[in-house]
Order: sequence, then structure tokens, then C-alpha cells
Amino acid sequence: MDSAVEIKKEGLWTGGRVPLGASFGKLMMWFFLLSDAFTFSSLLVTYGYLRFSAKPGWVAPDHVFQSFPGIAEEGLPLVFVGLMTFILIASSVTMVLAVEAGHRMDRKGVCTYMIYTIIGGLMFLGCQAIEWTHLIQEGLTLTYNPFLVPVGVENAGQHASIMFGDLFFVITGFHGFHVFSGVLLNIITYFMAANKVFEKRGHYEWIEKVGLYWHFVDLVWVFVFTLFYLI
Repeated sequence: MDSAVEIKKEGLWTGGRVPLGASFGKLMMWFFLLSDAFTFSSLLVTYGYLRFSAKPGWVAPDHVFQSFPGIAEEGLPLVFVGLMTFILIASSVTMVLAVEAGHRMDRKGVCTYMIYTIIGGLMFLGCQAIEWTHLIQEGLTLTYNPFLVPVGVENAGQHASIMFGDLFFVITGFHGFHVFSGVLLNIITYFMAANKVFEKRGHYEWIEKVGLYWHFVDLVWVFVFTLFYLI
């Protein structure tokens, strides 16, 4: 009887057995990402509701995003944002390689791929700043939408479409802030790796936690890209 009780107690988590095979740090990162996902979901659901309730008065993405700043003012729909998306996805690949190098305790590999990831994040932010500047110069603001097509469009749809600028700058800006935060984390991670902090710890788990955040940011962009630029 006593042995059965002891076996039952050993089967309970008392701090010694790790839930789901994840460390405390990883578990907390997942909790944070879950809460952040709720925030992004609420913003994107709001956009989706207004977008489809204003139909057919909503602006067409290929009309708004048809330029390639510095190269062409029109005729290249979604090419520039496609480049932005490619850069961000590529940075996610280099992050995977950095995590894999960490598993092998390859400090030089971690540093190299973290540099590539940082460069990718900075390039994405630079492209977003260029896109914002171009759209603002065309007249898009939080209170005005120059891309409305008044002919044959109901007034209700027009009024709702004015909110396009609000939603675009708030949602893409919120995502851009996450990318900026991720770049700062990646820079800190690079210096930690370069100074052999992880080798002293005996593991590179920090890279995995930062990688989870970076992949989350990339995944959110897929939804932002789909809703704003494709639909």
C-alpha cells in the first residue's frame, strides 16, 4: 500500500518533472506569445469585420500597393510588399539555422546566423519605413483615404473605407514594433553568444526562446499580408 502511494506521488508534478518537455523559460514564452496572439487576433478580426461590411466600398489592395518606391509609381502591384515578405521569411530561416547551431554548441555558427537574422529584420523595418513614407506622401493618413473610388460606391462604404488608414498604420505599426523588439533581442543574443555566455551556461536555450518570438512575428505577418495586401 505504501509503495503504491509513493508511486502515485512520483507521478505528480512537484517541480521535478517538466510539463510537455519544456523548460520554465520556454513555457513562459509560449504563454506570452499566446496572450500576444489574442491581441493581434482582435485587431485583425476588427479589420476583417470593417473590411467586409464596407464591401464594395473598400479600396482594392492592388490599387493602393501598386508602386515600388524609388523605382516605379505604378504598375507593380504587391511587388514591394512581396520583397518585404521574402526578407522576413528568409530571416526566419536564418533563425532556424542559429537554433540548430546552438544545439550543436557551435558558437561561431550562432553568431553568423544571428547577424543574418538581424540584417533581415533591419531590412524589413527599412522597407516598412519606405512604404509608410510613400503612402503618407500620397495622402493616406489616420483620417483620410485618398484611394476611395466615389463613382458607384455607397456612402456607407465610403465612410467605412476612410478607416483603412487607421487600421493599416495601427496594425502594421504594432507588428513593426514587434519586429523592432525582436531585432533588439537578436542583437543582445548575438553579443551574449560572442562573449561565450551560453558556453558558460552549458546550453543555448536562450536562442530557442528568442527564436520562438521571431517565428511568431513572422507568422503574424503572414496574416497581415493576407488580409491587407491580398484580399
